[in-house]
Amino acid sequence: MLKIAKLLHFKGFHITFVNTEFNHQRLLKSRGPDSLQGFLDFRFETIPDGLPPSDIDTSQDIVSLVHSINRNGLVPLRNLLTKLNEPSSTSDDPKVSCIVADCYMSFTSKAAEEFGIPGVLFWTMSPCIMMSYVHSQLIVENGLIPLTDKRNSTKWYPDMPINLIPGMRDIRLKDLPSFFWDGNYASHNICIRAVQEALKASAIIIHTFDALEHEVLNAMKSLLPPVYTIGPLQLLEQYIPNTQLRSLRSNLLKEDQDCLQWLDSRQPDSVVYVNFGSHTVMTSQQLIEFAWGLANCKHPFLWVIRPDLVIGEAAILPLEFTEETADRGMISGWCPQELVLCHSSVAGFLTHSGWNSTMDAICSGVPVIGWPFFADQTTNCRYACVHWGIGMEIDKNVKRDEVEGLVRELMEGDKGKRMKKKAMEWKKSAEESTKPGGSSYVNLDKVIKEVLVIKK
Repeated sequence: MLKIAKLLHFKGFHITFVNTEFNHQRLLKSRGPDSLQGFLDFRFETIPDGLPPSDIDTSQDIVSLVHSINRNGLVPLRNLLTKLNEPSSTSDDPKVSCIVADCYMSFTSKAAEEFGIPGVLFWTMSPCIMMSYVHSQLIVENGLIPLTDKRNSTKWYPDMPINLIPGMRDIRLKDLPSFFWDGNYASHNICIRAVQEALKASAIIIHTFDALEHEVLNAMKSLLPPVYTIGPLQLLEQYIPNTQLRSLRSNLLKEDQDCLQWLDSRQPDSVVYVNFGSHTVMTSQQLIEFAWGLANCKHPFLWVIRPDLVIGEAAILPLEFTEETADRGMISGWCPQELVLCHSSVAGFLTHSGWNSTMDAICSGVPVIGWPFFADQTTNCRYACVHWGIGMEIDKNVKRDEVEGLVRELMEGDKGKRMKKKAMEWKKSAEESTKPGGSSYVNLDKVIKEVLVIKK
């Protein structure tokens, strides 16, 4: 969202960036108390999320957050828009002329309608996920879900091919977003509602590029409001002048910069980068299996470990592992991932296959080993492995021998070399899409001209 806001500011818009009060405080804590001040025509405002107070150092429960803010967010947003539109004797700020919001913040579309301005929704995942939910009822009617009573029976067929979704091929039941089949009905229903609300938007912006997902993008054109692909955002962002605003980042966890100096000390294409994102959790046994797999492969690694990575306890690595890998491993706090993946020493990425991480890998030309945890990650991992040729998947019940073998294949094997070649091809394609005349570059201008700027 911040990248889109900066791009629109670069294109001439006055920006009001609206965060929840909770996330605003987290951002100030991670970036510094004065980090959001002093930007011309780019202000930060907040609205409450409706949840009770909670630990500022812990991520909120996503389901509770989405439910609460959609139930309670309209009135505070309406009040904020009214305040922003009031004449001021101290400034000549323009009135709010459009709203661009996260697709799961569906109440923003109602506010846009009330104020008579365009309401555009930003889909932060692959279009495959949106198409899966557009066709969720069709999948139900074909008897494929719900599956909670079938997971441990002979009727659960995770490898069953799914051929019902236009534009999506070579996927299996277990490659659908996990909420289809893991019994997480609350999250599943949230996704269905988000897609239903998206159908009412003035337009939908998607964080992808045409060449990467052309089949599903072509299939969705007749089913949705106007769709504009404007990714990868981190490549479009490079066209913004190198000012203080461009350098502003939105990580809610404080970044550890020491990892970049450590990477400087390593040989080119020698390091495995390991990061399972901001929400994936694992058991202590899974942590140990990953640890010894990384130790036994003998390759240098940079491993980002969040304090809450392990379920219900601290993420503590065995002393023997620390001693064994002291000369070639670094355990880091949260890091500037885009800079890490672009570093010349990084050769592979062990990831949870979240969409932002997938796009970061593509932009950097780095092949991946995927260990999808939940939600869209299962679909992303399948596409990386089968459709784009840049990935391999680790079994959910991770074992150290498998980790060791896949890392060795990635770093040393023929398949790893083929994956690297494909990753570099996709990197070039992503760059072409964001250059002047490229599809994403053109689409950014088109969504501004055709939707965001109200025609008088």
